[in-house]
Amino acid sequence: MTKLRQDRAVSNHDEKLFLDYIHRNPINGQILQLAPQLGISDWWLTAGALFQTVWNILEGKDPQAGIRDYDLFYFDADTSYEAEDAVIQRAKELFSSLGVDVEVRNEARVHLWYEEHFGVPAVAFTSTSDAIDHFAAKTCCFAVTADTAGTLKTYAPHGFKDLFAHKVVPNPILAPRDIYEAKTKRWSKVWPSLTVLPWPSAS
Repeated sequence: MTKLRQDRAVSNHDEKLFLDYIHRNPINGQILQLAPQLGISDWWLTAGALFQTVWNILEGKDPQAGIRDYDLFYFDADTSYEAEDAVIQRAKELFSSLGVDVEVRNEARVHLWYEEHFGVPAVAFTSTSDAIDHFAAKTCCFAVTADTAGTLKTYAPHGFKDLFAHKVVPNPILAPRDIYEAKTKRWSKVWPSLTVLPWPSAS
């Protein structure tokens, strides 16, 4: 087997394992099943709903332990507050039986409020995957979507190796250092097996 085929085989195996792990948290499966009903474009279940579920499995915890909310991102050129709020309200009704906070956000709007919230300006994202690329840690850059037939698609720009190795790697392209350090401080308390790499000093 060539090196390229070996790498593809490993990648496919890792993706299948990742999907198996995230589905051990039943909330993820229910969100992925229901979300197409929202009729929103370029939507993805992302962030802690996924990587924190995997950490829970790896540490032998309840798959839902420590997960504060479930992020559902989408992308719509209508960046008005009213349009986003209408989607948020529909989502509250759709997911009301799940008993968790499903946080729905239009990533086309993020640059409008990011600086006020985090202290640094953000350029306008071009897609939901572009927004995910700007997470504070590379180990957080995961997303899954589904079509109306239930076919899943995974987005993992940095692969799965660090996730399965319990390693958190910074991604210093937007979020400031204090955000990364605050997040990783909390994560380390909830998931003590994590190895957190420091924020690059040059950044």
